[in-house]
Amino acid sequence: MLFNSLSYAVFLIVIYLLYWLIKPEKRLLQNTLLLFVSYLFYSFWDWKFLFLLIFSTALDYFSGIKINNSKTQYAKKCWLWISIGINLGFLGVFKYYDFFVTNLIDSLSFFGININLRTLHFILPVGISFYTFHGLSYVIDVYNERIKAERNFVDYSLFVSFFPLLVAGPIERATHLLPQLKKNRFFSYPNSIDALRQILWGLFKKIVIADQCAIYSNYIFNNSNEFGGSTLFLGAIFFAFQIYGDFSGYSDIALGSARLFGVELLKNFSFPYFSRNVSEFWRRWHISLSSWFRDYVYIPLGGSRVGRFRLIINTFFVFLISGLWHGASWNFIVWGGLNGLFVLPAILTKSNKKNAEIVAEGKFFPSISEVINILFTFCLIVLTWVFFRSENLNQAIQILNEIFSRTFFQKLDVRPIFLFVLLFLFLLTEWFCRGENSNVLANLFVKKNRVLRYITYYLLIFFVIYFSHKSEDSFIYFQF
Repeated sequence: MLFNSLSYAVFLIVIYLLYWLIKPEKRLLQNTLLLFVSYLFYSFWDWKFLFLLIFSTALDYFSGIKINNSKTQYAKKCWLWISIGINLGFLGVFKYYDFFVTNLIDSLSFFGININLRTLHFILPVGISFYTFHGLSYVIDVYNERIKAERNFVDYSLFVSFFPLLVAGPIERATHLLPQLKKNRFFSYPNSIDALRQILWGLFKKIVIADQCAIYSNYIFNNSNEFGGSTLFLGAIFFAFQIYGDFSGYSDIALGSARLFGVELLKNFSFPYFSRNVSEFWRRWHISLSSWFRDYVYIPLGGSRVGRFRLIINTFFVFLISGLWHGASWNFIVWGGLNGLFVLPAILTKSNKKNAEIVAEGKFFPSISEVINILFTFCLIVLTWVFFRSENLNQAIQILNEIFSRTFFQKLDVRPIFLFVLLFLFLLTEWFCRGENSNVLANLFVKKNRVLRYITYYLLIFFVIYFSHKSEDSFIYFQF
């Protein structure tokens, strides 16, 4: 059941009505309903993998209690590593086994050693990368005494499996979400309206921006041998907006869906293409994943409180495993490594937290230096997306070779004028609505009159309906 489908809209409306028919004082009943529909939602993908989700949930639930009850540090550490080992074991088998086996066979055959290992060709359980990280963060937080072990199995299971975040995040923290699930939630009409605004903007980004960019980016990448550098670079730009509209659109729908039930999820995007360097970009792109790796990998490794050589190693390690998290392919590993390389100068000069505020805050126009920095950063990110989008390393290298050749100055082979205009208006809207609140429509209508508000709503709905028949069904991050 996809977020951009009519079936999801009907599903959401029915659950919304049933949920608010339950009195807020009966919080456990509300949570039980949400847990049941979350499992139902997951079953629409593949009901067999529901048992894996429940097993992973039960493992971390009982591990958390055992860690909490253990009298010695050794016992706590044993339960922690049992949970981590089994969780990563499942993730490794389903997601990475074939990749490592294939590369091992190729490496040994290069030295004349032939081994006979079978690949498993498992179907990747949808959402496994996300709910595994939910559970890992929980048991680590219990071990580090940031949170007490949850004793209510329904509440804990809902934290892991809440349907808006189950398939593609955001990656939640128990310290943020569990307290919300433990208190009574009351109906709020303004909150519901604001949630619907966020869902509408998410649908617009997915169906109108991402899927229309996908038409051209797919055409260019699928026929990359036929185009010169200028058109290939344009294809990479289209993919940059495709993946942004696709994933941030998904996140908006997820956050809006959760808010309909009185739950606030972690913000996942904060206008990343207005970043002034790559370090700032990663504070604004897939925020829940970036902060997860920072808190549970980078800082435990010593973070920036180590020598220069160790700092470089830590930085590259985090970005390489971030790339591997996205997929079992050398493309993703190189993509992660490039981002690590681009982030490193800011980390080494300790300027990586320099641009904490939104660009040109309180101003209508950015400065010339800000414009240059934004454009330069965007170009670097676009080049890294070539590895993310390409089918293999050979295609990515071929595309980059062409981009950095004289053919970059050739005329474009693809010139979708309407899409150019659409992207310009989209960027203009995001620029004027940039701020700490990632809900663009809420920012846009803070002080606007009612007539203008509804004209905009109807226009967005019209575009969503008009382009829906030309829309791709799936979301890019479902494959991770």
